Amino acid sequence: MSEAPIDDPDVYTDTDTADTDTADTADTADTDAADTDGTDDAGDEDADRRHVEHERAEMREFIKGLSSDDIKSGNWFTKLLTHALSSYTAKVDWQYFQDRYVGVPPDAVVDQRIKMAARYAAIEGGLSAGAYTAAVISTLGTLGGASPATVPAAVATMMVDVAFTSRLQLRLAYDISVLYRVPLDLSDPEDLWKLIRVAFTIKGGEAVQEGLVKAVPFFVRPLIKKFYSGGVLTAGRALPVVGRHLLQRNVIKIGIPLVGVPLAVVLNRYTTLLAGRHARAVFRNEARVLELAAGLSKRTEHPQLMLWVAWLVIMADDKISDDEAQLIRHLARLVREQHQVVDEQFARLVDVDPAEVWRRLDAETGDLSGLLDVAEQVATVDGDVNKQEKAVISQLRYHCRQA
Repeated sequence: MSEAPIDDPDVYTDTDTADTDTADTADTADTDAADTDGTDDAGDEDADRRHVEHERAEMREFIKGLSSDDIKSGNWFTKLLTHALSSYTAKVDWQYFQDRYVGVPPDAVVDQRIKMAARYAAIEGGLSAGAYTAAVISTLGTLGGASPATVPAAVATMMVDVAFTSRLQLRLAYDISVLYRVPLDLSDPEDLWKLIRVAFTIKGGEAVQEGLVKAVPFFVRPLIKKFYSGGVLTAGRALPVVGRHLLQRNVIKIGIPLVGVPLAVVLNRYTTLLAGRHARAVFRNEARVLELAAGLSKRTEHPQLMLWVAWLVIMADDKISDDEAQLIRHLARLVREQHQVVDEQFARLVDVDPAEVWRRLDAETGDLSGLLDVAEQVATVDGDVNKQEKAVISQLRYHCRQA
């Protein structure tokens, strides 16, 4: 899959619809009125359906602009990134949500946006699945080998559903990152790939597939398992990893005769809920780590020593969790930005020597208890404190008392 930044001029941009598409999707924040008790009035349902139909029409126009090579090669997904994110991310920022949800904690807003997206996904699933026929379903397996020009109805119907749900989930994940104030620079391929992984739960792909089976009615599960292992998914072999993942998920929804429509509704809703909850877990956790790093940096009287102590605790068990890696990265950045401290020796460090840390501590005078607090909080960033971390903290306590 191409990891080109979304503002690459060589990447397709839908200039006619991008701005209105952004405004229409952004304005759905105001229709984010899903009743928390599980009931909707008829007016809300009608408005949601109209909105979904409008966006499906946009997706049909987008699909018309794709070539058969785009679909077979997976370039459709690269173009979708631009279509989905370029103008949207320029307008939807943290201040955008602050203006619409004045004084509301991010957790509450995130919860509502997940529910809204799941509602739209369910409506779209029913509309798309209703457009399939037995003849169309039978042609899906030929997408990878035959020319898509011979099966335009199958390709168009399938790709509208894929593109709609993909764009919905990408924007939902982006919204959640913004609400938790986790910065993402989508011109940076690493940050863009991070958003894609989070939006489509790519890291846990196998777990997601198992989750799909568990989410549907019991009597349908054997059909899904059989279908999932069938030859029809050879269509996905021509696509990059992400495109194949999305195509497989779509084919499951519509490829089982008689249950296609209800299954599409259930799976569209479920996969969007799953994507939203996954994004909430990832970005909320990163916000927690960032908040911890900011607090430690703000309170410390020994910014340079803090880095050494934090790293000594992190490396106590010779393992680095994702949370620990994020924490030390944020600490190094904040110490540089807030305290103008750049420790070149620390930056080049391969193996941290406890004796070197104790030597630095023993050379200090005054109250070092703040460093003990740093160590204790760093040790808990990824869960319970293990025995190696406890041993380091015990030694640190001794040296702090000596000082």
